[in-house]
Amino acid sequence: MTKLALKMTVLLLVLVSIGTCGNKADQDTTESATSGELKEYEGVKLSSVASDFVENSIEGPQHVDREKYRLQVTGLVDSVRTFGYDQLVSRPSIKKVVTLNCVEGWSATILWEGILVRDLLSEAGVESTANTVIFHASDGYSTSFPLSYVTENDIIMAHRMNGLTMPPERGFPFELVAGGKWGYKWIRWIDRIELSDNDKYRGFWESRGYSNDGDLKKGFFD
Repeated sequence: MTKLALKMTVLLLVLVSIGTCGNKADQDTTESATSGELKEYEGVKLSSVASDFVENSIEGPQHVDREKYRLQVTGLVDSVRTFGYDQLVSRPSIKKVVTLNCVEGWSATILWEGILVRDLLSEAGVESTANTVIFHASDGYSTSFPLSYVTENDIIMAHRMNGLTMPPERGFPFELVAGGKWGYKWIRWIDRIELSDNDKYRGFWESRGYSNDGDLKKGFFD
């Protein structure tokens, strides 16, 4: 397949996802769950959690059981760590306003609140051969980053948006706030973090032609 044909195929997949993933029932649920959300934070106007996002997940919104949820930190670590939802959200959290920019042409500026990923990695103990962090989600989605991106920046897994618990349609229990990256790197419904020495790993969209770097300052095709 030529590079042009690959790009056209990826764009077609995106358009199909836009046309088929939206669901009125999901929208109604989100709107009811976001009543009373913050509209502004420190002088910055915030986007609406209910109406300023396009549903484009690969398997539709995931509805994760809070009590049964477990996050694993695995791979090249000194000890595999497993965390429950309440264990994670009871930790000190960080708030930051960050804009998610989707390759489909829309964006949303949200007050995100969550926990630092590097703290979880530190607790598991990262082996010296690890150079890549792979995030996995309950719907089968995955994406990866250089280890340095996660450890040298305040990268958080968010569990709150605009002052409210994140709705299932937006990624409950956790969405990665991947600052400086295109929206497809902002993985939702995270259930596993894997430390790896495979810096060539390609996630769901990256294996279909999207840039593995995902840098907003660059195009999103390799």
